[in-house]
Amino acid sequence: MAHQSGLGNPLKMKAKEERNSGKEGEDHCKKKATAFTLTAKKFLFQFVSVIDQVKDGRGKIEIKRIENTTNRQVTFCKRRNGLLKKAYELSVLCDAEVALIVFSSRGRLYEYANSSVRTTIERYKKACSGSPNTGSIKEADSQYYQQEASKLRQQITNLQNSNRNLMGEALSTMSLRDLKQLENRLEKGISKIRTKKNELLYAEVEYMQKREIELQNDNMYLRNKITENERVQQQMSMLPGNTMMTMTMSSTPAYELMPPFDARGFLQVNLMEQNQHYSHQQQQQTTLQLG
Repeated sequence: MAHQSGLGNPLKMKAKEERNSGKEGEDHCKKKATAFTLTAKKFLFQFVSVIDQVKDGRGKIEIKRIENTTNRQVTFCKRRNGLLKKAYELSVLCDAEVALIVFSSRGRLYEYANSSVRTTIERYKKACSGSPNTGSIKEADSQYYQQEASKLRQQITNLQNSNRNLMGEALSTMSLRDLKQLENRLEKGISKIRTKKNELLYAEVEYMQKREIELQNDNMYLRNKITENERVQQQMSMLPGNTMMTMTMSSTPAYELMPPFDARGFLQVNLMEQNQHYSHQQQQQTTLQLG
């Protein structure tokens, strides 16, 4: 029995040690699981905060005019609605009298008031007229206008100096860098002027070429008409009883017999009249011969 009890004690101790080591392993696993859970929760919280910032538009945005028309209109609609919502919340939570007036870039009016916009404006006018700070407001306005006037004077002076520099005057106060910039500006301007001048010259040359072709056509037309007139005169001279007329026409130069020419419509003004005159003479001579 003593021998059996001596053998049982080491077995019990070993089992106890195994139980203790198992508990320590479980505790270690629990600690690791707890640490991992805390890390995951922290990361999840950071991720949710970033998502909320993106959704609410709380990221860093540069405050300047939006150049894209569509993006500007979308931003205006979103921020206008947010502003109207904030005004409503302020009037309800704090029991304040709120009036909000917004004009869009297209001139459209958006307004909100918990009582009436006109009533709130009248109250504002009364508060401003009865305030003791009217004199200080006028002084601030005068200072503002004086600053704006000085800025405009400075701009006018800068423009006048720039014009003088472009004309080659007042160059002694300019540095080498400023002179190079002025030279580049002048070269760009001269290149644009030359380009425009060449365009006008090419257009003028094209017009003159077309005009030359038209004048050549007119010349050919006139030559054909002269030839036709000479042929008609020859036919008239061959008729009987036209000896005196033939002698008169032969003594008259060809350019004097040519009818006047109207260059505007490329038509002869008196050609038909002359032909009628010839036909009338022919009829009269035929009548005399028959009589």
